[in-house]
Amino acid sequence: MKSKERMLLAINREKPDRLPVTVHQWQQYHLDVYMNGMTDLEACIHCGLDAQIQYPLEVGQFWLNDFARFNTKQWQDNARVVCNEPNNKIIEHEVATPDGILTYKVAVNAQTTWVSEYMIKKDEDIYLIKKYMPVPGIDLKNIAQVYDKVGDHGILRGTVWGDQAGCWQHAACLFDITELIMATFEKPEWIHELMNILLDKKLQFIETMKGAKFDLIETGGGSSSSTLISPDLHEEFCLPYDRKMHDALHANGFKTSYHTCGGTFGIEEHIINNHTDVSETLAPPSVGGNQEPWVFKQKVGNRIALIGGIDQHNTLTTETHEQIRVKVHELFEKVGYDGGLICSASDHFFETPAENIVAFANAAKECIYK
Repeated sequence: MKSKERMLLAINREKPDRLPVTVHQWQQYHLDVYMNGMTDLEACIHCGLDAQIQYPLEVGQFWLNDFARFNTKQWQDNARVVCNEPNNKIIEHEVATPDGILTYKVAVNAQTTWVSEYMIKKDEDIYLIKKYMPVPGIDLKNIAQVYDKVGDHGILRGTVWGDQAGCWQHAACLFDITELIMATFEKPEWIHELMNILLDKKLQFIETMKGAKFDLIETGGGSSSSTLISPDLHEEFCLPYDRKMHDALHANGFKTSYHTCGGTFGIEEHIINNHTDVSETLAPPSVGGNQEPWVFKQKVGNRIALIGGIDQHNTLTTETHEQIRVKVHELFEKVGYDGGLICSASDHFFETPAENIVAFANAAKECIYK
């Protein structure tokens, strides 16, 4: 059985020939330092993984270098590097709109990029975002080319417009998360207004996705997990917006995967009720999740497919090949026994030896469905 068929069967909650095995995403740092500059697809093939390739969909995220490509006459994002140290690069942004200026900052090191100053500083800033922040389209032809290149090696994943795909997670890139949580109590109507602004733009983008050759679309985000917000907050400020996005994606023929890192305790039924097809990344407590993957599996049964489950740091990076093998077999026996599971590293890794990834792939190949 080819990797694409194997992974699609799992996404459809069926049993393939064996346990599919992959990584959440390859990071450029790891590809450069540990994989001799391979592409993500080349690295998957080299290590014997079922490829799960994230389409390099540049839709306005704060970590992009070419910010100006999304500018319009009414939204001019002008970036200025104020510190260019390799492990402490700081970029200031000033966004000019007809009705006012928005500012934010990002910081960069060798491994990643993050927001160091948030765009939303006053309540009324959300109206500048609503009126002027552009929603780009996507290149269906280029997506088809990447899809064909991935071929039977695995699946091609996409995402939805914005700094992050989920409305709540996107808001957490625009407004400090602590203040965002406090605002749900102090001015919930303002939070709902922000969620609706972001949702409307995401729905616009989803309409441009019609015909795109994606096997899976990722939504959600770790800020919506129950390691950060309560189940009640998730139900009010995440669930209704997630459901509308998933329904729109389904209407265009896409399968969806809802990302919560591993913070699923108490929101199991919310994840089911948001109409997603897959829950990921099943991060165990050893790497920040709040319940073991098999406990989550007991609660959701076969109502949803699952991706993830392997601690990318304490297991995949530091343990022996035999210890990695034991963890993979445990996940298969306790979570993947009736299909519907893609065994994967729970999230990004940076210092993992390539030979450990090969051992990880080989262990999953021993997990055969009968």
